[in-house]
Amino acid sequence: MKIICIGRNYTEHIKELENEKPTDPVIFLKPDTAILINKQPFFIPDFSNDVHYEVEILVKINKVGKHIDKKFAHKYYNEIGLGIDFTARDLQNKLKEKGLPWEKAKAFDGAAVIGNWMPVSEIKEVNNINFSLHKNDELVQTGNTSHMLWKIDELIEYISKYFTLKIGDIIFTGTPAGVGKVFANDKLKGFIENTQIFSITVK
Repeated sequence: MKIICIGRNYTEHIKELENEKPTDPVIFLKPDTAILINKQPFFIPDFSNDVHYEVEILVKINKVGKHIDKKFAHKYYNEIGLGIDFTARDLQNKLKEKGLPWEKAKAFDGAAVIGNWMPVSEIKEVNNINFSLHKNDELVQTGNTSHMLWKIDELIEYISKYFTLKIGDIIFTGTPAGVGKVFANDKLKGFIENTQIFSITVK
């Protein structure tokens, strides 16, 4: 399986990082070794002093597809999830300044939190999902999939032009505004609507 991540998919997040608004979805990959093992803490890596949380809606692909038209994209997933794209922001900024790939800042071990999955049948509208992240019981990020520059089915159409989507692949659909630094002993909880999807501790 592969983890396909979308960057700069929420306007307010683009503004907060002072990035340029893209004309096409920004895509990067994480290896399966980036997945934080279930119920394990997230350990801040020793190569960064500025690791940020980025909460995101996730989509799990349930059948193989290539060149998928967006009107058929809904047939390629039946579960929605929530996760965190941990980012070593200081390292990412250094790499961006040199025009280098982001993987060292985005794809390191433990950098992908994947919470519980919800059947799409339990979600009223995939393009109107409220989600949030709480840090030490304080609300730090809120988002709604209606604010995505590219919606889920549009992302599947675009991604499948370049990569064959396979069963079990996971798409991280981008983060809204409100990203911030994590510290040792922080507790992070993610919610879709009012349902808690994950809870992790930072070490």
